[in-house]
Amino acid sequence: MASKFGLAGGIPERKVRPIWDAIDSRQFKNALKHVTTLLAKYPNSPYVLALKALVLERMGKPEEAFSISLNAKDNLFVNDALSIDDLTLSTLQIVFQRIDRLDLATECYEHACGKFPNKMELMMGLFNCYVREYSFVKQQQTAIKMYKLAGEEKYLLWAVCSIQLQVLCGNGGDKLLVLAEGLLKKHAAAHSLHEPEAVMVYISILEQQAKFGDALEILSGKLGSLMMIEVDKLRMQGRLLAQAGDYTAAADIFQKILELCPDDWDCFLHYLGCLLEDGSIWSDEAVNDPVHPPKFISCKVSHLTDEQFDSRISIASAFIRKLQTDAFDNSIRCPYLAIIEIERRKHLRGKGNDDNLMDGIVQYFCRFGHLACFTSNVEMFFEVFTTDKKAELLEKLMTSNNRLSTPPTKTLGLSISLFKIKQQLLLGDMFKSSASDVEVSCVQMFEMYCKNLSLSKDFDPQESMHGEELLSITCNILVQLFWRTKNVGYLVEAIMVLEFGLSIRRYVPQYKILLLHLYCHFGALSVAHEWYKSLDIKNILMESMLHHILPQMLSSPLWAELNSLLKDYLKFMDDHFRESADLTYLAYHHKNYSKIVEFVQFKDRLQHSSQYLVARVETPILQLKQNADNIEEEEGILQRMKCGTDFLELSNEVGSKSLTLNEDLETRPWWTPTLEKNYLLGPFEGISYCPREILTKERETSLKRGIEKKSLLPRMIYLSIQSASSSIKEHVEVNGSVTPDITLELKILLERFAQFLGFSLGEAIEVVKGFSNGERSVVSDSNLIDWLNFTVFLNAWNLSSHELVHPDRNERKPIIWNILDSLLEKYILEKIRTTEPQLCSPWSDIQLLMQLVTEPLAWHGLVIQSCLRSCLPSNKKKKKSGSVYQSSSNLAHAITDSVQQLSLVLEDVIKWISEWNRRSEDENMEGILFLLRKDGHDDGPGRVFHILETFISSMNNAEVGDRIYHSLKSWSPADVARKIVRGKLKVLIEFSAICESKLKLLQSLKQKVAQL
Repeated sequence: MASKFGLAGGIPERKVRPIWDAIDSRQFKNALKHVTTLLAKYPNSPYVLALKALVLERMGKPEEAFSISLNAKDNLFVNDALSIDDLTLSTLQIVFQRIDRLDLATECYEHACGKFPNKMELMMGLFNCYVREYSFVKQQQTAIKMYKLAGEEKYLLWAVCSIQLQVLCGNGGDKLLVLAEGLLKKHAAAHSLHEPEAVMVYISILEQQAKFGDALEILSGKLGSLMMIEVDKLRMQGRLLAQAGDYTAAADIFQKILELCPDDWDCFLHYLGCLLEDGSIWSDEAVNDPVHPPKFISCKVSHLTDEQFDSRISIASAFIRKLQTDAFDNSIRCPYLAIIEIERRKHLRGKGNDDNLMDGIVQYFCRFGHLACFTSNVEMFFEVFTTDKKAELLEKLMTSNNRLSTPPTKTLGLSISLFKIKQQLLLGDMFKSSASDVEVSCVQMFEMYCKNLSLSKDFDPQESMHGEELLSITCNILVQLFWRTKNVGYLVEAIMVLEFGLSIRRYVPQYKILLLHLYCHFGALSVAHEWYKSLDIKNILMESMLHHILPQMLSSPLWAELNSLLKDYLKFMDDHFRESADLTYLAYHHKNYSKIVEFVQFKDRLQHSSQYLVARVETPILQLKQNADNIEEEEGILQRMKCGTDFLELSNEVGSKSLTLNEDLETRPWWTPTLEKNYLLGPFEGISYCPREILTKERETSLKRGIEKKSLLPRMIYLSIQSASSSIKEHVEVNGSVTPDITLELKILLERFAQFLGFSLGEAIEVVKGFSNGERSVVSDSNLIDWLNFTVFLNAWNLSSHELVHPDRNERKPIIWNILDSLLEKYILEKIRTTEPQLCSPWSDIQLLMQLVTEPLAWHGLVIQSCLRSCLPSNKKKKKSGSVYQSSSNLAHAITDSVQQLSLVLEDVIKWISEWNRRSEDENMEGILFLLRKDGHDDGPGRVFHILETFISSMNNAEVGDRIYHSLKSWSPADVARKIVRGKLKVLIEFSAICESKLKLLQSLKQKVAQL
């Protein structure tokens, strides 16, 4: 803060210094004491008021800080001459920025610049405000003014970057780029450019306009000499030449780069593409997605003649052979991988030779097969082979492996690569074999892991151990066996294997990810959540990794844990959006212009994140679930949400937005390649490898619909409460003025909700009425919650709209209400009757049961509470007519019937949950371990587990080292089994507590109804 000392608003530095010293040392009470004393002497000083606001904000009193900063702003505008200075304004800016009212800071700077239009410090402050607001047009205008005033290059670049942002991230047209080019061209002609970053911006402006020739001229001229790193300059030159269509010159440039950097794989692809005049690599849309890069190299069959193709392929082959000969480092992989790619291109041309392609892969295997990246390196080359040829290639690789004489660590790596190829790449091979044969392969891998533990006995716990991938592969095959046989013992065995591995080394994230998904499948969500927390995911990784646990938690009763997840994630995102503006501001001031666009585009990507929007919508819905048993608290929460209007606006906007999908799907297990897909819930499909092709557009469309639909809920819940209340009040009030607006809006939202179900409102109403006759052809587990939610809101609308038939035959309960109660009873009881209270029962049905209770039943409970509250006598009510008494009486009967029916349903659910606790924890634990006991049977799960137990009992510390020895001796399969039991029961106990709370509510409602 030393730079801030001096006269500000006529106040001497010596009087201000103690305040800043106290703030810098976080002695805020002392700072407040000093500033209060100073304020007594200068009561109208904007600077002193701004200091007091700053101190109060740091003390955690944002409301007081805001009030005082507004006072300072008003005084600033009244007494311009004495109070406007950069120190006062910057102090106010800090306060306004920290309380999320940067617009007020901008107003202050705009006012100051209006009074002193040629003061550079004020103009820079205003520019900084516009940067933080992402006001690209105003940034440009302010930067141009500064450039005209000072003539400095940096201000010109600020203006040019602001123009780029308008085109790339705003609504600016490409014609603006012509303006940016003109500004740079004029300045370069008069004064040249002096920063490498300025040259890069100039070239990017030309490149965006497809003026590749002009860009090349700049790069090869005087300005190009500012770029000091030769390889970077060559890469840019090669790219520009290729985009200009001069493939011959571009190929020569990329050849030079490969001579300097022979292990640059991307450069080789560019080189080969230019030789074959294939520009697809420059236009591939997938390249623009940094989160989901293309898995396979896209290329087009060359338009060259056969003679030209052969000649250029020969040139490429000769050059790569030369690179192999000249290579001084045995770790360089690119030249050997390049030979395989050349053979693949020949194959795509119809000139391939399977034997040559196989020989290239075998040679690569012999050199680099021990590396963990081997399988991903060669994966795309397997795609050109038939199934028989793949088997032949595997045979050649195994033969080559047997002939190699390598150290133990490399031998292990080679064996792992062979296992991975067989499991991941040879489609159908695993499941053409019997389950017993597959288990043999599984046992071999686990034995290999145990046998090679000694290679890592001296490693630090945080160092990666040799053969760690073997346990992941073993787990994957065990899960595949479960999918094939539906024998849950294989899943338990997979959990045991991973827990065993984590007891040896707790720093293997892939083990933890596999484990948390397995525990989620079991329903032990509390354990899954603990493993997720142990991943220690922070900062931006939250955006790419939260998908592993969030969807499962959203439908669970672990509301405290879910609230923590959502709160931490949203806090990170909101903090990042603020920090992103600061980073952009710093990039301008440090002349790091190429980062400016990157920072803004990254911020935009996060703001359009599908996960971010889901979290924003699910957070208020969670609050509504947690307080649904108390209508007064629920209404308070809805009032703080502006009665759901903000989320209604979000629902209206989502459809026109493009969402970004930032999840790192490559870290997900094979059986759940996306959030929406889980192969284990469906029938076995007869393949050992499940395709990971992600249909991004389809996922985006589905997510948009889900977010739009969920965003309607807070407003529809609010309107349903009001509609139910007004169903009685309208008879009492003279005109019932509040009812038509509520009823009309709720009807409009019901029409929108019906569209998400695939029907018009009229059609959806007929579907609901058909439920009373047992019709359910349109209802499935995937849309059951939506249909029941729709019926809840339809019932609330029906209570006050009179557009549907109200009473049923006995005239005690409106027909939709009757249908709703019957549906809730039907589906809840159906789930508990078809799900045995056993620890290995399928969890998906239990998840749906929990959603039935915590969503439609909870919202229906709010409607009942609202109706009852309106029925209760009040001294303020006027004397009612006979028809009103009849209406109240009918509603009281409806409430009584509904409360009675739902109470019985909840009692059945609570009784069903209690059945899970009949057996002791030890009995449950033994039941899980029994799934792994062979008892003389060779088939079924347990063979890997038997090896595990044998290894632990027979190992010695000399063989595996003290650390591993003591870790495994303290590990117990019984503890893992108990963890499964406790994890699942904890979720059920939380669910039971929710049911008991709702039952208690219904019992209290029953007592209130009796008073009517």
